Amino acid sequence: MKNNRSGGGRSSPKWIIIFSIFSFVFGMLFTNRVWVPLESDGRIMRPKEQETKIVADDCITQKDNDILGEVHKTQEAIKSLGNSISELRLELPSNQSSSDEVIHEDLRPHKTDGDKSESRRKVFMVIGINTAFSSRRRRDSIRETWMPRGEKLLQLEKEKGIVVRFMIGHSATSKSILDRAIDSEEAQHKDFFRLEHVEGYHELTAKTRIFFSTAFAKWDAKFYVKVDDDVHVNLGMLATTLGRHQSKPRVYTGCMKSGPVLSQKNVKYHEPEYWKFGEEGNKYFRHATGQIYAISNDLAAYISTNQPILHKYANEDVSLGAWFIGLDVEHIDDRNMCCGTPPDCEWKAEAGNVCIASFDWSCSGICRSVERLKDVHKRCGEDPDALWSAQY
Repeated sequence: MKNNRSGGGRSSPKWIIIFSIFSFVFGMLFTNRVWVPLESDGRIMRPKEQETKIVADDCITQKDNDILGEVHKTQEAIKSLGNSISELRLELPSNQSSSDEVIHEDLRPHKTDGDKSESRRKVFMVIGINTAFSSRRRRDSIRETWMPRGEKLLQLEKEKGIVVRFMIGHSATSKSILDRAIDSEEAQHKDFFRLEHVEGYHELTAKTRIFFSTAFAKWDAKFYVKVDDDVHVNLGMLATTLGRHQSKPRVYTGCMKSGPVLSQKNVKYHEPEYWKFGEEGNKYFRHATGQIYAISNDLAAYISTNQPILHKYANEDVSLGAWFIGLDVEHIDDRNMCCGTPPDCEWKAEAGNVCIASFDWSCSGICRSVERLKDVHKRCGEDPDALWSAQY
């Protein structure tokens, strides 16, 4: 009895092996069923889809690596650019002056035989004496009276900062006998300022405009003065008077006038564009008379910059006034710049009020200036030392 119970309770090895195999198979099936990857929507991902996802994940990983590489390159480029900017900032102060020189170079006129300058020279004032090919005797009379000559002319420029030149253009024919005559005179006296301009009476407005632009490009002056070659000038008094205005901006000084607008043809000073000035019989706006006037540096710069679009009226002095009429300019009416010839200027000189300039209104200059200029200078000229002792 005892032996039969113990033999009946023992499990057969055969069944143990079968049960183990069955458990292993069942476990494999259960594991595959439970651990199959799922999509985001809960759907079972198939093997091919798993492979595709793995490849996609690899691509995304590679793409991320590429983006990180590009970001790194960009950061390196920004760092390199920052270093370059720092270096440029260090070099900028030293290069600023050379940049300014390039800008001024663009303003300079084409150099002529009489102009060998390489840079703008600082001076107090530049005086351009308007002259013509036929005015040799007038020029000589000025050289013999109020304008220094030779070494004195150079000394005046170096010590007092006063430049005095006869301004003239060229003839319509290149290297004509007229041009050669001026070349010869320049070689003798060295007191001309040659302009890129074709000479002609009706081109005086253009000549004046070119003079201020060209003079501004050559000299950095406080003032630029235009004067006719039949006017007497006391340079010391002119310099002293302008010196009182050098701290003011946009100065335009001379004898201000407002003459009638002449619409009649075939008369002197006829204005073809008279209709622009209103009804017939109207007068011009206030402007300095053309025998002599002065403008400050900033106004010369304005003319130089806007030269191509400045309108030319028939009369040069009217044109200059028109260029400034819409600007914030101080018009200075100085009657000492338009004294009469003796006895007028002589009486004023005796009273201690030496004139800046003298001429005859009836002739728009000194009548018969070649014959009379020496007498006017003798009776109305300032003390010879006044120019060299002038303070401004």
